[in-house]
Amino acid sequence: MPRFLGIDTSNYTTSVALYDTSDNSIVMEKKLLPVKKGELGLRQSDAVFHHTMQLPQIIHELSEKCDLKDIDGIGVSDRPRNAKGSYMPCFMCGNGLAESFSAVMHIPVYRTSHQIGHILAALYSADKLELLLGKFAAFHISGGTTDCLLCTPDSDSILDITMTASSLDLKGGQLIDRTGVMLGLGFPCGKELEKLASGCKSDVRQFGLRPVLKNGNCCMSGFQNKLENMHSKGCPPEDIARACEYAVAVTVGAMTEYSESANGSLPIIYAGGVMSNRYIATFLSKGREAYFAQPDYSCDNAAGTAIFAAIRSGCADPGMMRRSR
Repeated sequence: MPRFLGIDTSNYTTSVALYDTSDNSIVMEKKLLPVKKGELGLRQSDAVFHHTMQLPQIIHELSEKCDLKDIDGIGVSDRPRNAKGSYMPCFMCGNGLAESFSAVMHIPVYRTSHQIGHILAALYSADKLELLLGKFAAFHISGGTTDCLLCTPDSDSILDITMTASSLDLKGGQLIDRTGVMLGLGFPCGKELEKLASGCKSDVRQFGLRPVLKNGNCCMSGFQNKLENMHSKGCPPEDIARACEYAVAVTVGAMTEYSESANGSLPIIYAGGVMSNRYIATFLSKGREAYFAQPDYSCDNAAGTAIFAAIRSGCADPGMMRRSR
């Protein structure tokens, strides 16, 4: 049965994955890009360097788990979004590797966006790939995006995406990372901040954090000011961490309500690294048909690009794809 390699080289993670259509299973390897303590990310030139160093390593690790000699195609993310002018140099690392594999193995390359890869990975993890056959809403919440998206089927791109709302300033992941670095956590800060927040014993509502929306678009820079003020006043770190989680959750919740009023009651999939946070996911899941990826498929990963290749090749039918148990 056909098998497909997926590659994703984002501004956070080097990732490769193998998707097997025989049992709908995925084997994945990934590695975070190294960021010095106290810094908020990498310059693109540094990201490109680290991907160049890490790609051979994780390809080797994947090859130890599964045979890469007999694959039928490659999916790769070569841009952040399916939008005019969407470009980041780090994605050229994965694209170059895909082209090299293609030339040597005489197999096709299927290119997609990092965003579509995230959505497909989340749907796979939630065992809801059949949503690709109709209209649904998706949220992509990460260090670079806080987007509410209306998704409809498309024969070429698999998904035709219309942005219905976004952030006008800070993104959800940026707020988490800036708060985490302020508290002395390592970048990216999501996992450590979630662990720290679990120690909070305070009622988060006392902090007065309310969402600010303008025609569905959110503004989160005010939250950063409030969290910095809490820190300067000596507020316990675990309370600041929980307040940060709550700020993101209540904002995405308000954007979800806006989407529901504008687009009707549609199934919703939440994707992106921020959605690996269980507190935020629990907050958003109440009272609606909402689906969330498991953490490995929420954070940057190559599973979605491998799935994209399988579907685009005609070797996989979203209506029949169920996760291997």
